[in-house]
Order: sequence, then C-alpha cells, then structure tokens
Amino acid sequence: MRTLQQYVENLFSDVEESQKKHEIVEEITLNLQDKVKDLMDQGKSEEDAINKAIVDFGDINEIRQELMDEQSGRARKLAKIRFGYSFWGTSLLIALFCFINFYYTPTIIWCVFPIFGVLWWPLTMFYVWMRHR
Repeated sequence: MRTLQQYVENLFSDVEESQKKHEIVEEITLNLQDKVKDLMDQGKSEEDAINKAIVDFGDINEIRQELMDEQSGRARKLAKIRFGYSFWGTSLLIALFCFINFYYTPTIIWCVFPIFGVLWWPLTMFYVWMRHR
C-alpha cells in the first residue's frame, strides 16, 4: 500500500503544503486502498489490484487545479497586504525624516537621501503585487 501513498504524493508534489492538501491526499489514498482491498477480495493479485485502482481512479487535474487556484488567491491577497504595509510604513518614515530634518537642521535639506533609499521598499512590493495579479 506504500505504492499508493507514494503515487498520490507524487501527484500533488507541485502543490504547496497546506492542511487542505493533506486532507485531500489522505482521502484519495484511503479511497484507493479501499478499492485495492475490494479488487483483492475479487481474486486479483496485489500488484494488479493497485494498477487497476490507479487506472480506474482517473484524472485528478481538476482537484490539483482547485488547490493551486486557492493558493494563488491567497498569494495575491498576501502580496496586496504587503504592498499596503510597505506603502504606509514608507509614508511614516518619510514623515519622520522630514520632521527631523526641518526641526533640527532647517537650513540643510538632507532628508532627500534616506527618502530615496526607503522608496525602494514599496516599489518592490508593488511589482510583487503586480506579478501576482
């Protein structure tokens, strides 16, 4: 029966780890094991029963695609949250730099330099967000 478990795990190897993936893999493995036991009770050898159960099970691309779409939606939402966090964090840092600059050294405008450095953060997160859209 280890063959069935390895077969199912190989089918879902490209899907990101999650609780739902483990549940589906376990359910499919149990269904295949039940099918193999039924076929062995009918007089087939274990190897023939495993092969027939795998062939009869059919195509699981729809299940894999559903899991991948769910993970893609989660990644898209997370990218949007990260972009928002970086935008507001950068805004607060810019405000802090400007306040310190104009309060302590109003004659020298030095806050432009750290502002340019900090602007890379939301710019990077924006491109990550756009890639997931």
